[in-house]
Amino acid sequence: MQIEQELAKFSPGKDTLLTIGVFDGVHLGHKYLIARLKELAKERGLLSGVVTFSQHPVAVLSPQTELLFLTDLDQRIEHLKNEGVDAVVPIPFNLEVAQLSAREFVGLLKKCLRMRGLVVGYDFALGRDREGNSDTLHKLGKEMNFTVAVVPPMINGGEIVSSTAVRKALAEGNMKRVQKLSGRLFSLKGRVVTGSRRGIELGFPTANLSVNSGQALPKSGVYVTRAHIDDKIYPSVTNIGFCPTFGGTECTIEVHILDYQGDLYQHEMRIDIVERLRDEKKFDSPAELKKQIAEDIKQSKAILDSRGSN
Repeated sequence: MQIEQELAKFSPGKDTLLTIGVFDGVHLGHKYLIARLKELAKERGLLSGVVTFSQHPVAVLSPQTELLFLTDLDQRIEHLKNEGVDAVVPIPFNLEVAQLSAREFVGLLKKCLRMRGLVVGYDFALGRDREGNSDTLHKLGKEMNFTVAVVPPMINGGEIVSSTAVRKALAEGNMKRVQKLSGRLFSLKGRVVTGSRRGIELGFPTANLSVNSGQALPKSGVYVTRAHIDDKIYPSVTNIGFCPTFGGTECTIEVHILDYQGDLYQHEMRIDIVERLRDEKKFDSPAELKKQIAEDIKQSKAILDSRGSN
C-alpha cells in the first residue's frame, strides 16, 4: 500500500499529536489550529505533526471541478514548517487513499506515526465518503486509544477564515482582504521565460513569469509587487492579464523590476503582491500605454516607500 510506504518514511522518535488536511494557503485559520496543536502537544509531552495531502481530494474525487491552489506543495511545506511544528508529513491523496475507511486511516497513523491524538477543525472529516467526522473519530478514539480535540473556526470580519474565502478575495483582486485572511502577502513563484518583448520596445523591460497551470491568480490588473531574486528583494510593478492593447489572448504575468540590471531568463523568481493599482485596460496607442506605465511605476514607488519596503 503506497500510503503506508510513504508514512513509514517518517519514524518519529516519540509519540505524536497530529492534525490532517490540505492546508492550502496556510492561512490564519490553519495557523490557529496549528497553534492549538502545538499547545496540546507540549502539555502532553508529544511531538506535534501535520499530515498534509500532496493533492487536493477534490482534484481526485471530482476531476471535472476546477480548483486552483493558493500554494503548491513546496510552499505549503515551507509555511507549515515556519509554524514551528515538529514534523510535516506530505502524503499522496489518490483513489487508494480515498477508499480507506476512517478506521483504516487512523490505524495507519497509529502504526506508522505513533499517533496518540488528533487535533482537527470543526468541519473535518476523513475516510471513505467522509465517514470520519468528529463524532465518528471520538468513537474510534475510545476504541483505539487516541484523543480527539475539535478546534472551532476562526472568524474575521464576520466570515469564517478558509481557503475558499481567500480564493474569493483573490479572484476579486482584494489583496488587502487576502493579506488579512492569510496573515501575509500573497506570493507567486515560477520561472522566467521568453515573452513578447513588448516591454523592451516600450522602454520598460519585463520578466515573463511562468507559474503552474493550477495556480490561483489575482483578478487581472496591475499590482505593486516585490520581486525576490537571488536572496535580494527588488521593488516591482506587475501586470497580470491579457495585454488588451496588443490583442493578447493568453493570461501572462509580466514583472517590471525597478533598479535591476541582468538577464533573468530561466531564473526562478518569486513575487509578493503588495497592493492592486488598477484594472487592466486597452489603450488607444502604445504611447498612451507607455505614459500609464510610467505613472504606475511612480505610484508603486510611493506605496512601497510608505510601507518601508525597499
